[in-house]
Order: sequence, then C-alpha cells, then structure tokens
Amino acid sequence: MRAYRLLDWKQPGFAEVQVPVPQPGEIRVRVGGVGLCHSDVLFLDAPAGLLPYDVPFTLGHEIAGWVDAVGSGIDDVETDTAVAITCMSTCGECRWCRRGADNYCVNSWHGRGFGLDGGLASHLVVRRRDIVPIGALAPARAAPLTDAGATSYHAVQRVLPKLGAGSTAVVVGVGGLGSYAVQWLRLLSPARIVAVDARAERLIAATELGAHDAVLGGDGLSRRIREAVGADGAEAILDFVGTDQTMNAAIRNAATLGSVAIVGQGFGTAQVRFGQLAHDCDVFIPQGATIAELAAVVELAQSGDVTIETEVFDFEQTPQAYERLRAGTLNGRAVVLPP
Repeated sequence: MRAYRLLDWKQPGFAEVQVPVPQPGEIRVRVGGVGLCHSDVLFLDAPAGLLPYDVPFTLGHEIAGWVDAVGSGIDDVETDTAVAITCMSTCGECRWCRRGADNYCVNSWHGRGFGLDGGLASHLVVRRRDIVPIGALAPARAAPLTDAGATSYHAVQRVLPKLGAGSTAVVVGVGGLGSYAVQWLRLLSPARIVAVDARAERLIAATELGAHDAVLGGDGLSRRIREAVGADGAEAILDFVGTDQTMNAAIRNAATLGSVAIVGQGFGTAQVRFGQLAHDCDVFIPQGATIAELAAVVELAQSGDVTIETEVFDFEQTPQAYERLRAGTLNGRAVVLPP
C-alpha cells in the first residue's frame, strides 16, 4: 500500500509498504480520513536526535475508518463497523490506565503517527481498546474528533467546575482545537465565551459556533482581553496558541480561583511570580484525552449539535495540505482521504 511517511529526519515522502496483518487481539482498520495536526509539523521539522523515535514511520494520528479484519481473540467487533481511533497506543496496565487517566499512560510519549505507523495509508492495525464506534458519522468527518475534538474537550472538562452562572471563559486561538473548545463550552457550561484570534475570519467563525464576544490578537492583546473580561479577570482561559504573548496575557487576565490551560505547543514562556498570578489560580498543561473522553466527544457529535469544520484533500495532496497547515490558512481541520 502507498503511505506518507517520515522517511528520515526532515525527509517526508510517499513510499510503498506492506499492508499490515492483525495479530491476536488486534484489528485492521480501512482508513476513511486522517486529520492533520500542528504537532505533525514538529515531527516534519525535527532534526535527528531531537525526538525519541526511530524512522521511518507513517504520519497521521487523527484517524477514523472502518473495521477491515479482526485478529483472533476478538468476538465483539464486526467488520465494516465505522470507528474512530485513539491517538495514543496505551498499555491498559500502568497505574494511569488503571485509574482511567490513560492519556497519561507510560506509553503516551509515542503513538500512531509519532513513532508508530499512523493513518496516512490505506490500512493500519490497532488494538481492540483503541477503537471507539462512531455510528453513522462519516469517518472523514469524525477523524478530527480524535485529537482536535478530544484534546479540547479534556481541557474544557478540567475547567468546568469553575464555570458557574455569571462566569467567563476565554478561548485563545479558535482554529483546529479552539473552535471545538468554544462548542464544548457552549454545550456544557453557562459561561460567557470570549474568542481570541489573530485572524478576523476565525473570530467570525467562532461567533457562529457560540462565542459571545471576539477579541483580535496582536499587539496589546493582554489589554484587549482585560477590556473584554473586566478587571476581575476570567474564571477560565484556554490558550490554544502557547506563545510568549498569549501565555502572559492568559496569566495576567485569569481571575482569583480561576484556571489557565496551556494547550498550544507554541513553545512560549511566561513569568509566574508572587503578584503576577491571581491567588489560588491553577495553571496546567493538559495532555490529549482519555478513551472515555473520546467516546463522550463522539456522542456529542452524534447529537448533531457539533460543527466539524474540515478542508478535504486527496492523498496525493498531502504535502500541500501540510503546507497550508504550516501557513495557517486553513479554515478548520485539514483531512486527507486515503489512497
């Protein structure tokens, strides 16, 4: 089968690989669509020795498709069932998996599309615990739910206890992940939602998705957020950008007893000192989502109340899709169809 792989460090490209055969306890999935993520760009640009992975491997970790073949020992999954696939290949046995926090599994440092073969091919093999049925959802539409949808859901779940009546939540960066965060906040909380983005068209989209107010990014961001949320600050600020500017603006505008989630991998830094951060304000860096949270995201999407924004690319257009992602010109998530 044809696959799009990281052939060597800084050398992505197409290659012919064997169609995988499911072993006992494994399932082969016929790929229906793969969402592209900003973390993929990190893998594409990384020099040798930076990341703890062996090359080559097939890229793509936001995957959905149909069950194609079932290995021995599995009797509760039928072929042609539409499924979403968890990003990480978790062990199910470590202390994090046993307590239901499988997003922090000891194996979470690698997974499909980052160290293991991902979904940018016609087929891949996964373990039984790594699939979530999606019902009538089309796999090409459901694929972004596995990371963009689920990761943002996990972050929102962490701040929901802070979001009572009269509260405010700020979403910084309303692209691939932040646009879902706006929707989870709309569906799950009574909070007033303030969307922040450097692109005016994304602010328009965020308002259509449920944001009550919009703030344009750029110079003076902290001041503009303060004008939008008030001097007391926001109960929750979710930063899906993660640059120096956005992180510092989030910390300066979080309320006492509030929360700041740093989700975006912008590799920024922020100053935390006495007096800089409001008292009893939490600052945390979430990691992905649990399998249970992916199932909850799929259930919300099945209700019809969730907008899944995608731009679809043919398999041969994968390099161009990555360039659009790198340039920041996508509206929603790039989804690559299988070869």
